[in-house]
Amino acid sequence: MKPIIYDKYRSTAGFNSRVRFLVLHYTAADFAHSVELLTGPQVSSHYLIPDITDPSYLKAGYTEQEVFNLVDENARAWHAGVSQWGSRSSLNDTSLGIEIVNLATDNNGEFFFPPYHPEQISAIEALALNILARYPDINPTNVVGHSDISIGNKSDPGPEFPWHTLYLKGVGAWFDESTRDKYLMQYAASGIPAQCELLRLFKRYGYDTSNASNKAGFKALVRAFQLHFRQDNYDGVIDAQTAANLAALVHKYFPESPM
Repeated sequence: MKPIIYDKYRSTAGFNSRVRFLVLHYTAADFAHSVELLTGPQVSSHYLIPDITDPSYLKAGYTEQEVFNLVDENARAWHAGVSQWGSRSSLNDTSLGIEIVNLATDNNGEFFFPPYHPEQISAIEALALNILARYPDINPTNVVGHSDISIGNKSDPGPEFPWHTLYLKGVGAWFDESTRDKYLMQYAASGIPAQCELLRLFKRYGYDTSNASNKAGFKALVRAFQLHFRQDNYDGVIDAQTAANLAALVHKYFPESPM
């Protein structure tokens, strides 16, 4: 067989990238246990970002902030599990995953979310910007947390994750405050939209609303949204602030008509 010709007739338009999403997680474990888990037979992630103050990280011989590539970007890592965002399900097929060492805990629904180390955030920013530059199909609304795509089952990367700070650096989506304030004024005058309208907005932005028809499902949906876009209050109760944040996001990224 003659050598394959790789460089003469190259398709430049009739294809797209496998990667459409960037998913952020916390490990809920120290560095040593995170490595053990993410290199075992059950779960994996493309990247792991340690905490430089973690004793198990220091014990492993590291003193500076590192970023570890655990799975080749061309391979399908097992980090998202059962997941949905927009029209896509099983997001392992179409995403890259970043796991961040953080000792968040869930004690029968009582959550503890420790802050992220500033050097971790700098590493996340650099890595995410590098990924976004190489995968232009990851638009801002497709930079998500595990809690966004697995509603009711996950809380990571949690309310301490600096979504807004990263947005200001060019990573992910955020609402414009001036638009949000207009919706707040509107809701103060006319009341919060009905649940059916809120569900339409959640779905339009990307959230899976298929299990939100009952009280518990709707509360889980609202909490997932708040963990990302209303981090000072993630009790799962819809209020004017949460509704206005949602409406402003849809207005910005999925506009239908002027306000």
